[in-house]
Amino acid sequence: ASAPRPSRQAQPAPQQQPEEVIQRYMEVVVGVPDEDCIICMDQLSNPSTYELPAKEDRCPVIEPDTVGKFIKCGHTLHMLCMLAMYNNGTKDGSLQCPSCKTIYGEKTGTQPKGKMEIYSISQSLPGHPDCGTIQIIYSIPPGIQGPEHPNPGQPYTCRGFPRFCFLPDNAKGRKVLELLKVAWMRRLIFTVGTSNTTGEPDTVVWNGIHHKTEMMSNLSGHGYPDPNYLDNVLSELASQGITEDCLRAHS
Repeated sequence: ASAPRPSRQAQPAPQQQPEEVIQRYMEVVVGVPDEDCIICMDQLSNPSTYELPAKEDRCPVIEPDTVGKFIKCGHTLHMLCMLAMYNNGTKDGSLQCPSCKTIYGEKTGTQPKGKMEIYSISQSLPGHPDCGTIQIIYSIPPGIQGPEHPNPGQPYTCRGFPRFCFLPDNAKGRKVLELLKVAWMRRLIFTVGTSNTTGEPDTVVWNGIHHKTEMMSNLSGHGYPDPNYLDNVLSELASQGITEDCLRAHS
């Protein structure tokens, strides 16, 4: 195996004011369309029923009857409803349209600190006889939950680490690897939650980007051969806002 190439995750960016995030990615609609808000399901011509957050002098408050549309996809909804949805999320400075799932800004997650190492293995994976294998090793130690986690101040456990994952060392596999590095930097691969397998709460779990954890078999369904895997994981990454555009931005 080659020497490992560690990839350490970035630290969270300073939080922006929620109202500023909404107003960056949505513009006010003057003529209100005759349709329902996708969040509260009431007519857009009626004011949002969400409570206004406490007013801060440095931020303009969004009024309940303000209707906005996303600057790219054009979907309309109460801006105050979108603010309430943002405040219930990770508040990372990004928005996701609840209608079409378009992501505005850079979505980040709540993955705890850890290490991602990458190795090259000469052996081929089943279904990929023409190339070697990329091995990813994720290491996350136990720690204390932060304010972004379900139970701040409480410990979290890390069962099954380090976790070993495998990709074919071909063009598409290397592209997936580069996108997984972006996902790692944005803290999107793992999160703290309840294990689907054991029911254990306050533990580090996968966060919806599937990995292959078996190299030479597929007994659990998490191995090879699987001809659709690379396309499926590219779709999962795209749903988190991670596409080839991210690679071009970093090149």
